[in-house]
Amino acid sequence: MEAGIIINPYAGTLRSGDIERCIRLARTALDKCALDGEVVRTTGIGTARELARSMVASGASTLVAWGGDGTVNEVAAEVAFRSVVLGIVPGGSGNGLARELRLERRPETALLTALQGAERVLDVGEIGGKLFVNVAGLGFDAHLAEMFNTSSHRGRTAYFMMTLRALLAYRPSAYTVRAEGETFHDTALLVSIANGRQYGSGARIAPLARVDDGLLDVVFVGARSPWSVLSQAWRLFNGTVYRLKGVRTLSVQRAELAAPRPLTFHVDGEVFTGGTCLKV
Repeated sequence: MEAGIIINPYAGTLRSGDIERCIRLARTALDKCALDGEVVRTTGIGTARELARSMVASGASTLVAWGGDGTVNEVAAEVAFRSVVLGIVPGGSGNGLARELRLERRPETALLTALQGAERVLDVGEIGGKLFVNVAGLGFDAHLAEMFNTSSHRGRTAYFMMTLRALLAYRPSAYTVRAEGETFHDTALLVSIANGRQYGSGARIAPLARVDDGLLDVVFVGARSPWSVLSQAWRLFNGTVYRLKGVRTLSVQRAELAAPRPLTFHVDGEVFTGGTCLKV
């Protein structure tokens, strides 16, 4: 097998009625590229990584993740540090990494790019022993990711309403950050660790980050009221969030994040719980 295409039928823009069409498109793309390949669908969280591992063991030199950032994360975690190429077909609600790489949204075109497009080397981040390719973090964005993952509602309107409800109820926590020879302690709304610039849908939490510069951007957003967050949210979309008072950004290769309690964090939108200190 030369290539494997892994489709997440539960991703944001995909629905169960679309999956057979997606499979047909994927098989057509393999035929157009004259590649011997396999098309499979996930059945739940974690299965994309299992499928990717099996495909690599079968000799696949290209793996395509068709879904959102979580699906990309699972496949990328199996591809990282191997001589295997990762392709992406955007199918999620935000598609942060796909947008960062300016990939085509139309599946027919994205599939051909994923299977035979120019290759590019990207950095990979790690936090708490989990790999991520776009953005990881803790605090409010991990809390919101957990809410979003357990919700059956998708789309921008649903996400906005969920964010509003979460903001009104969320209480910021204190964190200690140790990085690049300095240590600071403060209460934060969130601490983001960014390889790429954006969460998705154009919301750029780390406008100065680059996916191939050998660094991660730690973005510490100090505590603020829900109304302040809402009134300044436009800065996420025009690339000026780092200029806000109480926002601190460090470009690092390594860092430590600590708190008095076990830390809940996300990697590309998938949520985990670690210890009281997380190494980045």
